[in-house]
Amino acid sequence: MLELPQDPARRSRLGLLVDSFSWPLRTSHYLGLLDPLWSSHTPQGLVQALVDETRDARSLTLRPGRGWLRHRPGQYVRLGVSIAGRQHVRTYSLSSAPERLEEDGCITITVKAVTEGFISGHLVREIGRGEYLRLGQPQGDFVLPEAAPVRPLFITAGSGITPVMSMLRSFDARGELPDIVHLHYARRPDELIFGSELADLAKAHSRYRLQVVYTRAASEAGSSRRRFTSRQLDIGCPDWKERDVYACGPQPLLRAVESHWQQAGLASRLHVERFRAVLAEPPRQAGGGRVSFRRSGCATEADASSSLLRVAEAAGLCPPHGCRMGICHSCTTTLRAGCVRDLRNNRLIDEPGAKVQICVCAAAGNVELEL
Repeated sequence: MLELPQDPARRSRLGLLVDSFSWPLRTSHYLGLLDPLWSSHTPQGLVQALVDETRDARSLTLRPGRGWLRHRPGQYVRLGVSIAGRQHVRTYSLSSAPERLEEDGCITITVKAVTEGFISGHLVREIGRGEYLRLGQPQGDFVLPEAAPVRPLFITAGSGITPVMSMLRSFDARGELPDIVHLHYARRPDELIFGSELADLAKAHSRYRLQVVYTRAASEAGSSRRRFTSRQLDIGCPDWKERDVYACGPQPLLRAVESHWQQAGLASRLHVERFRAVLAEPPRQAGGGRVSFRRSGCATEADASSSLLRVAEAAGLCPPHGCRMGICHSCTTTLRAGCVRDLRNNRLIDEPGAKVQICVCAAAGNVELEL
């Protein structure tokens, strides 16, 4: 069996030496043929275990390969999965503590299947042990300060628990749980992701105060819906004005939380993680057009509200992308002619040569892209 040097500096020098003989490929390409986890040019993750957290949420335990960097609690990764010969990329929060990487060399992501979510549905119901997924490097700034003491208030709902779970597990692994108040919303008890683990944490650590709000009764008939309110906050966390707040969940929750903290003049203490971009209301006169993809040689009609990424995928293309919400810039391409509209703020971009993010831009008339 091929043995690689354990020291990173020696391994890097050896790689540079061998790369000079393997041009135009890299050593990593050949090592990847022997074991996909040895590939560093396209980092891979081996699916080692699968845990069903709820009926529609699953945690995937992955063993990252060479070149993958240790994450900070709260960060996310881009995950590439091959389905029917096509590579698809989506972004998911890491739910494991970074300390786990030193324990068993593994990480976890937790995925919830969403309506019409082709990739999330595949990861929750179809993926199997022993499969390989492409792994991007950890990204994101929804993280706790590394040095300053913190007394966090976590406000989460649904799968918004995942980045906060990484933080909680990291605190627990280090035995350093600070004074934490956690307000979490779930529709019903059977839809509470990490329910047992959260309860065990609250039982083991008196400084971790968990409050779960179920927004629907057991029976749909006559069910009372409960959402985030200032009264809930005053009762559950009377000192909320003195805490740094980390919120993650569906858009209605985040809008309510942002409005509350802005009205209190404390917006600087609020940290928000979104799974979808906030889109502006389109102008009444907004219209689509014909979208031409120069390198691909195809064209198609597009409406005024569909992102150019969706338009490209519907036309059979598979352009590079990651977060699908305008954060990672992986989908950026060049505008060759025409005009596009940024779906987040309705800003028009019509300068030839401009860079556009196709996941958050739509056609505003006929348009030609470099893709």
